[in-house]
Amino acid sequence: MNKGYAVFCDVDRHFYDAPHRLSSDGGTGREALYEAARRPAPAGWQRHRAGDWLAWRPRDSTLPAQGWKIHVSACLDNAESILSRVIEYCVPRGVAFKFVPSRYLLHTRNAKYADRSASGKFITVYPTDDEECRTVAEGLDALLTGEAGPYILSDLRWGQGPLHLRYGSFTQRDCYDADGELRPAVENADGKLVPDFRGPVFRIPDWVEPPGFLRAHLDARDATTVVDIPYTIEQALHFSNGGGVYVGRDSRTGEKVVLKEARPHAGLAADGADAVTRLKREQEALERLSGLPCTPEVLDSFVLGDHHFLVLEYIEGKPLNTFFARRHPLIDADPDAGRLAEYTAWALRIHQLVEKAVEAVHSRKVVFNDLHLFNIMVSEDESSVVLLDFEAAAHVDDNARQTVASPAFVAPSDRRGFDVDRYALACLRLALFIPLTSLFAIDRGKATHLAEVVARQFPVERAFLDEAVAEILRDPAGDSGTTGRPRTPDRGPATDPFLPAEPADWPRSRESMVNAILTSASPEREDRFFPGDIAQFATAGGGLSFGYGTAGVLYALAESGAGRCVPAEEWLLLRTKQPASGTPLGFYDGLAGLAWTLNRLGHPERALELAELTMAQPWDDLPPDLHSGAAGIGLALSALADASGESALHEAALRCAGLAARSVPAEGGMSRAGLLHGASGVALLFIRLYERTHDTALLDLAARALRHDLARCTHGVGGTLQVNEGWRTMPYLGAGSVGIGMVLDDYLAHRADDAFEQARGEIVQAAQATFYAQPGLFRGAAGMVLYLSRTTAGGPGTEVADVRRQMDALAWHAMAYRGQLAFPGEQMMRLSMDLATGTAGCLLALAAASHDRPAQLPFLPPLRRP
Repeated sequence: MNKGYAVFCDVDRHFYDAPHRLSSDGGTGREALYEAARRPAPAGWQRHRAGDWLAWRPRDSTLPAQGWKIHVSACLDNAESILSRVIEYCVPRGVAFKFVPSRYLLHTRNAKYADRSASGKFITVYPTDDEECRTVAEGLDALLTGEAGPYILSDLRWGQGPLHLRYGSFTQRDCYDADGELRPAVENADGKLVPDFRGPVFRIPDWVEPPGFLRAHLDARDATTVVDIPYTIEQALHFSNGGGVYVGRDSRTGEKVVLKEARPHAGLAADGADAVTRLKREQEALERLSGLPCTPEVLDSFVLGDHHFLVLEYIEGKPLNTFFARRHPLIDADPDAGRLAEYTAWALRIHQLVEKAVEAVHSRKVVFNDLHLFNIMVSEDESSVVLLDFEAAAHVDDNARQTVASPAFVAPSDRRGFDVDRYALACLRLALFIPLTSLFAIDRGKATHLAEVVARQFPVERAFLDEAVAEILRDPAGDSGTTGRPRTPDRGPATDPFLPAEPADWPRSRESMVNAILTSASPEREDRFFPGDIAQFATAGGGLSFGYGTAGVLYALAESGAGRCVPAEEWLLLRTKQPASGTPLGFYDGLAGLAWTLNRLGHPERALELAELTMAQPWDDLPPDLHSGAAGIGLALSALADASGESALHEAALRCAGLAARSVPAEGGMSRAGLLHGASGVALLFIRLYERTHDTALLDLAARALRHDLARCTHGVGGTLQVNEGWRTMPYLGAGSVGIGMVLDDYLAHRADDAFEQARGEIVQAAQATFYAQPGLFRGAAGMVLYLSRTTAGGPGTEVADVRRQMDALAWHAMAYRGQLAFPGEQMMRLSMDLATGTAGCLLALAAASHDRPAQLPFLPPLRRP
């Protein structure tokens, strides 16, 4: 679970949206702006709002492109006072700065699962040179001495106050990193743009000599070590913005222990409690629970620097989610009745152990408050469980609501005390069979539907599921409240299903999905027309893009036979007239994809304008991949060359092929594998250019690229071939083996290869699982539908019934949006309408499988199936 998505859930109940959209010039609630953010800019100054930041800058100032910048951190209670003093200092001196303009946004930036490298940054001050940096830092330090603020992990702390410094970019410049991701950039000593490292560790670029006035602060930073504590740290288990969790040993006894770290003023919970406060709560709760076999013992606590540590008993075993992944029968294509029964008995037994553990905790008047699959440790022999992570625990008499929770188990806001844990136990009943309970954040009514799915797949007593649904849907206000026993829900008539249409019921499902997409539109917005993934807010023009924005949705509508959406086309034409500065060049994330889509929709003039703009940019540092780099740009330009007859476009496509070819030398390769980011996307470019030029050297390059990706694969259960990412294997269309299989099919249409033939047969098996965690096109079940409906591999797993089974399984993830069929996006906490992660991608996949239209992804046309 990527908890970075959680902050994008606050604005809208149905869709991911940028947190800064909660900010308001009026009102007194959590979204209200600070008083300083509501002021007009002083005379001679300009103000500019960009996302989470509000920038103030003298009109006549010219900032350097990079240098030492000053960050000021703050707590929620002293932030407005600190901001006032910084403004009073900077404005008379003409020093540019920007700040986070509301308490809500400051809270989200400092929350437990916020980005660790950006956390704590409340104000950024931009000195014009090193000397001014020293003057400003000393001046602000004098004003802010004694003020509390979280330590900024990416920076060097100035003294003991809230000031921190880091060398980095001042202006927007970008370059690609080793993984092909677009990153903020700085210029190195050779004048080349390189990524501006913004990780959660202070680092000075190797070509930068720190100014002398930082020496004392560098020495102070190096003075704090772990050598004086009686523990050795052996392994980091987990990091959050609040601190880390480590495995270590007591150097006095050799005993294995767990050390939990808490950073002051950081890792805020919903109630504003920082990590230190929550660590104290955990210590108090565990000491109250001491002696129970289902909770760890507290062994010690200490403070190092200003970080607090709690030392706990090390519990042998594995988290429940690990056993779940090992045992779950739906990872297979067709699990037999015996395996389903065996798993059901195991799941019921584990749930009973967890239930008894929670009862034991409740007997000591403690509410756990954070029960989920990762916080339950199961012994290796699976005979016992231990509950972990009590930082959210509370005494039942506090009658408190949840403040930290897994999105898949978070209780409704009306639950208090033991009811919070009862809700999580009810979710666990369903999640042990079909782990899609994060969908309850969108609509708790999904619980009834999931119970139906579980009952059809597993031999579990219906009462076990009905009790879970009753608890999930229970209204505490209408409950007698004395026994805590769930009531049986009104299940409604059997003719009133949860879904407005079954995904495989084409074209009825098409009509419903199209209605959902069109109903979700927000034509009045500048940043997006259709809601999608949080990638819409990650780069300039993200809401327009093919992968995550308007272009991809328009393509899916057209390819599925749904027709045109003229308002969305007009919106896209208007916003591509002068694309936003910093818009990427790539196919799925930028200009090339926009050009290709607009040409496809009948707007060749704008398409050529965007193509020319793409070709006018420097390409030397382009990544080779299909998603953002040379392969995707080359494919788009080649297609535009065919459509327009412009030879310059074809020449540019060949230049892209030359750039991409550098990634597939005899030895080595790309850092990632798969269709979007790996060598398979590069191979696709070579294959399509071969079809145009008949140059067999291009097929040779394609073969070499495909072998690079296949070398990154490993065999899994049942002989499936999947991409090996070191800590997990991936079967998916975007970054997994199925995407490789798509391109293998195209290669084998031109040249036989026994090794490739064998590989694609094993990839077909990877597309046969009964359950995939998400529905999306590139990281979920829809990609399997698209692949199986297109592949020419033939044989078992590719028949109509196999494709239909995957289409039917999409219903498990499906939701209703305003009475229409829709699908959740990445991480499944909100719906998405985009191509890469959401409803448009599912629409395209189902259209491809329904065979009434030749719908496919760009550059992957339908193949002649055996």
